[in-house]
Amino acid sequence: MDDASLSCDTQDAGPDDAWLDAECRRLLGFGRRVVHPLGGAAWLDDDGAPDLDRPVHTWITSRTVHVHGIGALLGVDGAASTATGALDGLRGVLRDPEHGGWFGEVGPDGEPDDAKSCYAHAFVMLAASTAVVAGLPGADDVLAEATQVFEEHFWDDDLGRVVDEWDRAWTTPAPYRGLNSTMHSLEAMLAVGDVTGDVTGDDVWHRRAARLAGLVLELAPSYDGRLPEHFGPDWSVDLELNSHRPDDPFKPYGATVGHGLEWSRLLLHLEATLGDAAPAGLLDTSRLLFDRAVADGWHADGAPGFVYTTDWQGRPVVRQRMHWVVAEGISAAAALHRRTGEEGYARRYAEWWAYARDHLIDLERGSWHHELDAANRPQASVWPGKPDLYHAVQATLLPRLPLAPSLARAVAMSGGLRAPA
Repeated sequence: MDDASLSCDTQDAGPDDAWLDAECRRLLGFGRRVVHPLGGAAWLDDDGAPDLDRPVHTWITSRTVHVHGIGALLGVDGAASTATGALDGLRGVLRDPEHGGWFGEVGPDGEPDDAKSCYAHAFVMLAASTAVVAGLPGADDVLAEATQVFEEHFWDDDLGRVVDEWDRAWTTPAPYRGLNSTMHSLEAMLAVGDVTGDVTGDDVWHRRAARLAGLVLELAPSYDGRLPEHFGPDWSVDLELNSHRPDDPFKPYGATVGHGLEWSRLLLHLEATLGDAAPAGLLDTSRLLFDRAVADGWHADGAPGFVYTTDWQGRPVVRQRMHWVVAEGISAAAALHRRTGEEGYARRYAEWWAYARDHLIDLERGSWHHELDAANRPQASVWPGKPDLYHAVQATLLPRLPLAPSLARAVAMSGGLRAPA
């Protein structure tokens, strides 16, 4: 695909559907070499080559199944094979045959780590639900096991919240509780509910997602739209966690701007899924989170782009620009515009696609630069290489689809989202 096929005027109106379709397929083409010799998905370098010195991660493998499973539904050549190869890693090297569930990662020597994380297992559920919709071999068994493991070990039905991490043998939970695993659990529950509800006639997973959202409905107004991410075992807020290591890739200090945008979007998906049964306040909270993320994060230090994190007064802490934050901003703006029809969201959508075009989309080596410095130059202090297509691919899909059902089911129902000729 040449550069001309990706030209678009994103400054005023945002990209059209044909451009979004082309970008989605370009991204998936970058990931065509992702299947790891051990099974699962490899970490990809800046050119899309597998970095075999790095572990095989369950979260990357699961996201690979998800995006390439959607690619299979779109009719992208080779996508079904890539998704199946990654799914085989969830059925093989990443699965714990002794205690059940999935390792967080397996090293290049084939040795697994000992922790079992909610974050990784949420993505296994998302991957399996997409794989079922795409008709990938073995998907039904993975989904059945993933939902059973999640119910048994990560879902706290008394509180309507999730446990963040266990040891390998499921004997002792870690004391930490986190909003990141909560967020991706809600995302996975919406997708699982779309797949299993048709079979069982039970919306249990959607109702669980609504209970998880209750935490954010409480937190957002209490902290002026800046969501605390870290909690103790009793769900007491810890605002100072990792203040000495603020750029931690999974547990950064302070408010994470991109998560405010991601939650803003997910609350609208939940509202659309549940209809009249949705909790009150989802739209208002979505607006609050979006507005706060934009006010604190966008152009916060005089240069375009979203800063990664802020302190609790909204001052930038980690100033790197992460590609996934822009992708989530695009997706959240599209969702709010679809929900409200307000032109302000459409203007933000176009503005952020223009930024992605100017600074993130790498037409020379492929995919998007994963991290930029405060001057919008590529760097790799937090995210070396280009290991993840999930956020960028979804940013090309979500603006073309309704707010419900979830992505794989929506693509399947659309007949493959064929772009205009």
